[in-house]
Parts: sequence; C-alpha cells; structure tokens
Amino acid sequence: MLHRIIRAVLPLLAVFAFTQAQAGLESISNADAGSGVREALAKGAQFAVSSLGQSNGFLGNAKVKIPLPGYLQKAEKGLRMFGMGKQADQLVDTMNHAAENAVAEAMPILSDAIRKMTLQDAKAILTGGDDSVTQYFQRSSSEQLATKFMPIVKTATAKLQLAEQYNNFAGKAAGMGLIDKKDADIDSYVTQKAMDGLFLMIAEEEKKLRSNPLEAGSAILKKVFGAL
Repeated sequence: MLHRIIRAVLPLLAVFAFTQAQAGLESISNADAGSGVREALAKGAQFAVSSLGQSNGFLGNAKVKIPLPGYLQKAEKGLRMFGMGKQADQLVDTMNHAAENAVAEAMPILSDAIRKMTLQDAKAILTGGDDSVTQYFQRSSSEQLATKFMPIVKTATAKLQLAEQYNNFAGKAAGMGLIDKKDADIDSYVTQKAMDGLFLMIAEEEKKLRSNPLEAGSAILKKVFGAL
C-alpha cells in the first residue's frame, strides 16, 4: 500500500518542484538567466579541464582513473602471476596520461558550446534537473570533443608506445588462454574514457553549485541559481 502511495505522490512532487522553479525564475530577467547559465557552464568547464588536464589529473583521481579494458581486467590477475604486473601498470599509466593531454585541449570546444547557447537552452538548463548543465555539454560538444581528442590520444599513445605495450600485453594474455583474442581500438577506448571523465567532473561542479548557490562566489550565480 505504501509503495502505491509513493508512486502516486512522486509525479505530483515533480510537478510541484518544476512549478516552484518556474515561479522563482519569473523574477529573473532573460538577460540575467542567460548570463547566470553561461557563467555556470564556464565554471563547470574550467573546473573539469583544470583538474583533469594536468599531470596525474586522471591517474590520481579514483573517480575518473582509466582502468584496463574490461576483457583485460579479467586477465590482469593471471598476468601478474606470470610476472607482467609492471607492464599492466605501465599500460594504465600511459592511458591516463594520454587522457590528461587530450582534456587539456578541451576548453576551446566547451567555450564554443557556451557561446552558442540560446535563451531556450538556458531556460532548459535552469529547469531541467541537477545534471542539465552536463547534459547540455554532452549534447553540444561530444562529437567535437571526440574529433579533437582522438589525434591527441593517438600522438600520446604512439609517443609512449601504448599500442606496442597493449599488443604485447593482450597477445600474451590470449596466448595463455586467459582471454579470447579480440580486435580492440585502444585509442577509441581512451578517447571515450577521457570524455566520460570530463563530463563527470563538470557534473560534480554543477552538483555543488545547485546544492549551495550562495557559496558560488558570483552575484549572478547566487541570483539565478538561488531562485530555483
């Protein structure tokens, strides 16, 4: 019975929250709404790029650290037993440093997405839920980020001989029967993980802003997000 009541009430609460947000935003001008959202987008982007696009930005952050691809994770313990632990660690280090190099170049693309934001986008972000800033970046910049990141990742992995390490590691795992030999594009894997980490850190910053707008450090952010 309680479950039925909760299921019936939740949609009403969602409508109420949306109505309250709309009511709060009525006191905010379109110009302020646009400025506030642009600053929120810039704040999230700058935080993510500065924290990840540096030495050990990925490697030193458990939330975004790039692990071995799933099928190699299964083989990792066995490979370590055969004395290949150092190679496994080098492979992880190289993937993460490649992602750091790529994310360091993300700001121009994110800035372009901010510049192209419309008033309709701004309103959708303000009323769209706790991760709407992150969703906006994902919609507006994922394709461009992937295109930008891939050659950077390829350059980094080539310089650090990641493909050679990977082929050696995976080949020996397959030779020992620990995994099936599969074709895998390690550069695509690292590129996607770099983007995942970037969006995750933007989401972290957005969550902080929405949960405590009065500590946002900006009058316009306090005004706009405090009205929600």
